[in-house]
Amino acid sequence: MNNVNIRLECLRPAEQWSRPTGEEIREVLRLAGLTGSQAAKKLGLGPSGSRTVRRARGDVSYNRYSAWGQLCYLAGLGVIWKES
Repeated sequence: MNNVNIRLECLRPAEQWSRPTGEEIREVLRLAGLTGSQAAKKLGLGPSGSRTVRRARGDVSYNRYSAWGQLCYLAGLGVIWKES
């Protein structure tokens, strides 16, 4: 498996945030040890949550900063919504 780097602009507070790619989302899920279904449950995405995560992994218009921040936290990447 190739090493995937997560761009620093994806790990910033919302005002400075850049949307992650599908590859970056897949990497954060891998680091968190979560399947798409598990992530959907942890994020409280409801009945269609697994579909939302699948679409995000596929790089289809993902722009939910709060969910991304929670996934980054679960993956051990820190609290991205706080200024460092």
